[in-house]
Amino acid sequence: MKRGDLFLVKHPTSQDPKRSRVFVIVSRQALIESRFSTVMCAPVYSVHDGLSTQVLIGLDEGLKHESSIHCDEVVSLPKSRLTNFIGTLPPPKIRELNEALLRALDILEL
Repeated sequence: MKRGDLFLVKHPTSQDPKRSRVFVIVSRQALIESRFSTVMCAPVYSVHDGLSTQVLIGLDEGLKHESSIHCDEVVSLPKSRLTNFIGTLPPPKIRELNEALLRALDILEL
C-alpha cells in the first residue's frame, strides 16, 4: 500500500449514495507504513467540474471511464477497508494531485 494507490471501497460512508467508490490514498508514506489504522484518502467521482482541486484520471489509471479525484473531500478510511486494489497513479498524476491538495488546503507556498 502506498501513496497514489487507487482502491474500490464498498459502502465507504453512510452519506455516500453509491454502493462502492474508488479512493486514492493521499497520506504520506510514513503514516501509511505506521501502526495507525487509518489513512487519508480522496474520493474519485465520474463528474468533473473543472475545479483546480480536481485531478482528471481514467483508463490509464485502471478505471472503467474518465473520472476525477476530488481533493476538497479528503476523508480518513481504515486501512482494513482498502483491499480491492485498482491501480497506481503515475508520477505526473501524483504531481497534479500534490498541486490540487495544496489548493484544497489553501497552502499556496511550498
